[in-house]
Amino acid sequence: MKSLLFGHDTVVRAFMERLVDTPGAFSEGRGVGLVEIDEATNEGELIAGCWFEKWNGVNVHMHIAAKPDRKWMTREFLWYCFHYPFVELGCARVTGYVEAQNFDARRFDEHLGFEVEATLKGAAPTGDVLVYVLWRDKCRWLKLRPPKWAQQTEH
Repeated sequence: MKSLLFGHDTVVRAFMERLVDTPGAFSEGRGVGLVEIDEATNEGELIAGCWFEKWNGVNVHMHIAAKPDRKWMTREFLWYCFHYPFVELGCARVTGYVEAQNFDARRFDEHLGFEVEATLKGAAPTGDVLVYVLWRDKCRWLKLRPPKWAQQTEH
């Protein structure tokens, strides 16, 4: 069973920084984690995180990191990853940065609906960094039916 983890920003941030092997990679912000719960022991393991930073009222930077398999990618997790910036924060856009040589991350971002907006030449040790954007009106994840727990808490 999987469950979302809220209110533990320090834990989510540290988990994500370990995955990307870059202590201090993320600035102050807010995170949501995805926990895999072993039903036999009722113990949980953090398997994915989404970090939001640099919110300025219309835009927020988003980072996603997960353990290396696709079992973490649930509709509920992705729904919240876009509900938070577009609905709760009221952003018009979400920005992501990907090293141009990271083809897996690029494919993932493009699958989510992000489009390349700009190239930062020589901005990473591997070469260029691509700036991705997803606009609220193009976000298909907002069209998903909210999870039951979200429907019960909305006013």
